[in-house]
Amino acid sequence: MLRKEDWMQIKELVEKGVYKKDIAEELGVNPKTVTRALTRGSAPSGERPKAHQSKLDPYKPIIDNLLAEGVWNGRVILQELKAKGYTGGSTIIRDYMKPRRPLRPSRATVRFETPPGHQMQHDWGEIITVVAGRHQKVFFNVNTLGFPRRFHFWCTDSNDAEHTYEGIIRSLEYMGGVPKEVLVDNQKSAVIENRVGKSVRFNERFIDLAGHYGFAPRACRPYRARTKGKDERMVGYIKHNFFVRYRSFESFAHMNELARIWLAEEADPRVHGTVKEVVRDRFSREAPALGPLPRTRYDTAYYETRLGSWDGYIDVRGNRYSIPDEVRGHNIRIRLTLDGLLTVYDKGTIVAEHILKDPAAGWVTQAQHHADLWRSLHVEHRDLSVYEEVAQCN
Repeated sequence: MLRKEDWMQIKELVEKGVYKKDIAEELGVNPKTVTRALTRGSAPSGERPKAHQSKLDPYKPIIDNLLAEGVWNGRVILQELKAKGYTGGSTIIRDYMKPRRPLRPSRATVRFETPPGHQMQHDWGEIITVVAGRHQKVFFNVNTLGFPRRFHFWCTDSNDAEHTYEGIIRSLEYMGGVPKEVLVDNQKSAVIENRVGKSVRFNERFIDLAGHYGFAPRACRPYRARTKGKDERMVGYIKHNFFVRYRSFESFAHMNELARIWLAEEADPRVHGTVKEVVRDRFSREAPALGPLPRTRYDTAYYETRLGSWDGYIDVRGNRYSIPDEVRGHNIRIRLTLDGLLTVYDKGTIVAEHILKDPAAGWVTQAQHHADLWRSLHVEHRDLSVYEEVAQCN
């Protein structure tokens, strides 16, 4: 920066006819600096002009916090800022994020392209969110068609075998057809054993599911689950988009209804970054290649055995449910759906049905189950005069 004495020297040398280039060399500055000083007619004031205030400036700390939490989806960040009063566009947000992207943690993913109707990839994700006013771990079953990158997910409170099968079935129903194969990780609900260089031994019930729907089961190589790159990508997309936009839910039913809306309004209309095509449009070429759904739905309910107690109840999930008198003491079969419908069988015949209740609600009883038991009870009648005599003596 020029000093006041430099300005005085410039004026003196100019009056003597010295060229600007030579003046600049004398002062050790750029010739443009000398030109600007002459145009200005004085030395610099020493005060820098204030930088232009960007609409994004007040919101940059919010972006930094979201990036630190692993949220790198520009559209989600834009929605978060708009909710807090931001009125700018998305380009300035992307420009702010761009130099920070090298800091984003990532792992190499092996992806390969499959033809229409060939493969669906299955995986589980999990997250802590608010359900019915309290924080709870939520599992979501994600299934992605390889060709169009269209996916479906279903949220629940367990990731066991029955919920795994239910999630796959719901996704097949959502897609309206069945691919030639379903690629899974090596979870026990699908794969019993998978050794490198040897054949895979699948869970028998998963084989039944595959046979019922007509797809071939496939398993990732051990320790190479990321060969399911397309599905792994969708797990992250759901976490950083759906569960950022929606942070509390009234129930799992409410959560899944919001998921259905979000899939239709957000996921299906998006342009996929790899295939550079709208997912919904690309799926229109996949749909004709999918096989038909079976006429009957595969049964994903739990089947267990109970001993009917002599007081006319069975224990199920921490509570007690009534059974008819005639099956007390019998080994009976129960069927429990994922929606909480309890069906009791005796030698293949339905003898009772209940809706599961919270243990805090108390035992669940149907009066007709114990009608014979109550009729068989003998109630003793006593003469109360003896108690009146005692009362008079006192």
